[in-house]
Amino acid sequence: MKKFRASMPVAVVAVAVATILGGAPAHADVLSDQTLAAHNSARAKYGAGPLQWSAQLYPNTQQYAQACVFAHSNSGGQYGENLYVSTNPNATIASAVDAWMAEAAQYDYDNPGFSAATGHFTQVVWKNTTQVAVAIASCPAGTIFPSNASKFIVARYTPPGNYQGQFPQNVGRPV
Repeated sequence: MKKFRASMPVAVVAVAVATILGGAPAHADVLSDQTLAAHNSARAKYGAGPLQWSAQLYPNTQQYAQACVFAHSNSGGQYGENLYVSTNPNATIASAVDAWMAEAAQYDYDNPGFSAATGHFTQVVWKNTTQVAVAIASCPAGTIFPSNASKFIVARYTPPGNYQGQFPQNVGRPV
């Protein structure tokens, strides 16, 4: 029997195993916990079940956030997407979810449907959505804002929400 001799540092092996198994870097654990806490608390208030972290969506979400371009990506219908930017260097995922949830006051339950004024809110609470990934980037002045640095937060959801004709069953009234 031939013995295995480690030729790679343990950290490299751990990262490779995590990548193969669909894991995310260790810093993503804190981010995923914060993401799920903020989203699931908001969703529970509208009768939506808890989300799970999407290790599959995370790498591309992180790459997109780090590009520091404040514009929606072209998802091709693969995921829903919420964007948030702030010049507050301490902005968090909770800040973003609070901003998105503030749109709830404008949602018309008597005429349910998509509105640009409430689309972030409806994506957060969309009942058929089951997974989320979030990335936060520190963007230098001159990228998103001409003279201010910013925090850019990108959230991606799967299955995506905001489908016409599906709002009554997917956007619950506050409980």
